[in-house]
Amino acid sequence: QVQLVESGGGLVQSGGSLRLSCAASGRIFSISVMGWYRQAPGKQRELVAAITSGGSRNYADSVKGRFTISRDNARNTVYVQMNSLKPEDTAVYFCNLRLGSLDYWGQGTQVTVSS
Repeated sequence: QVQLVESGGGLVQSGGSLRLSCAASGRIFSISVMGWYRQAPGKQRELVAAITSGGSRNYADSVKGRFTISRDNARNTVYVQMNSLKPEDTAVYFCNLRLGSLDYWGQGTQVTVSS
């Protein structure tokens, strides 16, 4: 069983920055694909960024150039650095771990960007 615990959300002004962290339990973190997703009120959950075990990254077009995903396998932690935040980035952000058919989610952390 894997548990994912997100932290780092909060309220920030437009143009500001936040760094989200997601700590994972268990022993499969280093070989898993880690992702950050978000869900705004009334919208579907969408992928923000993902990073493979080998370090390959992909980003949603809406965050390219502003967000950076990284991982620290020694700490079983994945991060997303979010810069130049916009009001449309307001959402609950979820951490995801995927390995084959295994698919785990964190409880989410709220990010609110005021204009």
